[in-house]
Amino acid sequence: MANNFVPKTWSLEDILPEPVERSLEAALNELEEKTTAFEKQRPKLTDQLDPAEFSAIFADFEAIMALAHRLGAYGQLSFSADTQNPDALNLRDRVDQVLTEISNRTLFFTLWIKGLSTERIAELTRPGDYRHFANDLLKFKPHTLSESEEQIINLKNTNGIDAMVNLYDMITNAFTFSVQENGEVKTLTRDQLSALYRHPSPDARAAAYQELFRVYSKDSAVLSQIYSHRVRDWHSESLALRKYSTPISVRNLANDVPDEIIEVLLDVCAKNNDVFQRYFKMKAGWLGMDRLRRYDIYAPLAPADKNYEYDDAVNLVMDSFRRFSPAVAEMVMSIFNENHIDAEIRHGKRGGAFCYSVAPGMTPWVLVNFSAKVRDVATLAHELGHGLHGILASGHSILTYHASLPLAETASVFAEMLLTDRLLGAESDPAVRRDLLASTLDDAYATIQRQIYFTLFEREAHKHIVSGKSIEQLCDRYLENLRDQFADSLELSDDFKWEWIVIPHIYHAPFYTYAYSFGQLLVLALYQQYRNEGESFIPRYLKLLSYGGSAEPVTILSEAGFDIRSSSFWQGGYDYLNGLLQELEAIA
Repeated sequence: MANNFVPKTWSLEDILPEPVERSLEAALNELEEKTTAFEKQRPKLTDQLDPAEFSAIFADFEAIMALAHRLGAYGQLSFSADTQNPDALNLRDRVDQVLTEISNRTLFFTLWIKGLSTERIAELTRPGDYRHFANDLLKFKPHTLSESEEQIINLKNTNGIDAMVNLYDMITNAFTFSVQENGEVKTLTRDQLSALYRHPSPDARAAAYQELFRVYSKDSAVLSQIYSHRVRDWHSESLALRKYSTPISVRNLANDVPDEIIEVLLDVCAKNNDVFQRYFKMKAGWLGMDRLRRYDIYAPLAPADKNYEYDDAVNLVMDSFRRFSPAVAEMVMSIFNENHIDAEIRHGKRGGAFCYSVAPGMTPWVLVNFSAKVRDVATLAHELGHGLHGILASGHSILTYHASLPLAETASVFAEMLLTDRLLGAESDPAVRRDLLASTLDDAYATIQRQIYFTLFEREAHKHIVSGKSIEQLCDRYLENLRDQFADSLELSDDFKWEWIVIPHIYHAPFYTYAYSFGQLLVLALYQQYRNEGESFIPRYLKLLSYGGSAEPVTILSEAGFDIRSSSFWQGGYDYLNGLLQELEAIA
């Protein structure tokens, strides 16, 4: 029998039990004790250090990092649940300050490792998580500064650019949006407003986007100034001090992917704009329009957007997991059983959705803002897929637990495709199948092309800001970016010049967004394997997820038979999308 699910606030007791202040103090005291003891190990870090001693010191460092991750997670999750709560903000800032200090006090260990050779690391470690973590550190050696300089940067970030980005979150999460519906003015959160992008009424879609840009543009001077500081700080630290060759190289190294692979990805994506341009022209015909407006690209083809009760949505998503693998469904269900999901909509709660895999052995936490739309069902599947990834990688150290960003989207996008197949399998009506396929292409645009063009815009924006170009010029460049994407496939209004200031990722983590495109195109290839091989594919897929961050993406994916250095690999994803277009044309 299906469970009865209702959207509610999560419990964070598995991280810090109530009363929180007492358990927080106990954890902070424990962290201080572990760090003080660890600092006394510093004299042992010499050429004479033997493998047993090194392993013991490494284990002490790992324990500190595990506790630090747990405390940092509590701060972030409690603040996300209510960004307007001063107590949550104070706790998060207090913890962040302590963790910065701990990072500085333990910095000597990772800096010492960076001074080793790969041969010496092989002598000191057995194959596994410690060796991979140590070898991974060596990649950053050319961009690493002295201990005192690294400590200064850590302090600077906490009270400088990180605080600036937190202000962006506080400002934008407090925004409310007003729309008219049936003659009544309604006040919405951003997530509720975003649901209107898929409204059947063209006027409602346009009004939603116009209200979004109206509200954000009122604070455009402040928000663009914050972004300017983000870019200048990125340039000052990463290029001027650390000597990275380009701004995006910083993200590529953090993602454990060579620059040349990302250049191939960006190039292939830019050459395939015609796939979505062709789709948008087809969609205009289905909607009875000569040409879509940018407001209309997510317009539903059905007369009305179907609503889903939360209980129905959860059971639908869980059924799609269960059809893939009952064992996988059981793992995912633990997120609900342990009350690690926050799904209700409320003022002050962080917008959007995310999954936070805190540490090995802890069931991940999921945040969604469930407004009963079809898109919310897909978002639920997406974030629960992330949760599955965290559960499967729990056999690793906290140091190698989290997958690099390009692989971090694998399980989430795969879960969405399972859901789509589940819905398609239940439909024989050509009109309904057309709508489902069109929705898949809508999502593919949002996850692949849109995200790639955010990254391409960031490359331009970093150059423009560092060279002293004005915010108006940056807005003009963003419109050019959109024209490159869409060409003559739709009408583009000038209000979209402000779209870049509504994208949190470019503030939080520059060049993050290409990971979505990487993950989506990768999953299209993986899903083809699943369709061809059936159940025999499942163990290999679960093994891929179980790596977490314990190996390079190139290594992990080569085991799955993929050469991500080849443009033909990435083109294969677009070929799959072309196949969907052909199926749509046949239905139409």
